[in-house]
Formats: sequence, C-alpha cells, structure tokens
Amino acid sequence: MSTDTDTNDDRMEKINVRVPESLLTRIDEEWERRGYSSKSEAIRDALRDWVNPPKTLSEDTLEDLEESREQADEGETVTAEEARERLGLDD
Repeated sequence: MSTDTDTNDDRMEKINVRVPESLLTRIDEEWERRGYSSKSEAIRDALRDWVNPPKTLSEDTLEDLEESREQADEGETVTAEEARERLGLDD
C-alpha cells in the first residue's frame, strides 16, 4: 500500500472534488478497513494507481491460474509435503 512518503514530492496541493453521496459512503466504509491513516491518503493512493496502473497478469497466466483452481477443486493437487515425499526429496 502506498503512503504519502512514497513519492519524492514534499509539497501538497489541495483540490476540491465532488463525488456522489453513495461513493463517499463507500469510501468512508473502506479507507480505515484497508489500513489507511486517513481518507485523503486512501484517495491519493487511488489516484496514483489511476496515473500509474498496477501491472496486470497476462492472459496465459490467468488461464494457468484458472486451470490450477479447477485442479484443486477436482482434488487433482497434492501438498508440497506430499510432492516432496513422492519425489523422495528432503528439505
């Protein structure tokens, strides 16, 4: 999670933003639950993500993850300990 000290900017500018009441209610419900020290910090972090979006997973990776979930749901997976035992590996 980003904080105010992540950037090298030491100057803050104040802006006024109007948001629908329903959005403000959701922001009020979330900022503290997500570990932010203030609503302003949470909104700044969201704006940073908007300006510099986080990296997304490739389609191949998403497909591999889905296949892994399906295998787990069908009981086709083993624990790491079971795999080491089957392969005769020691820690």
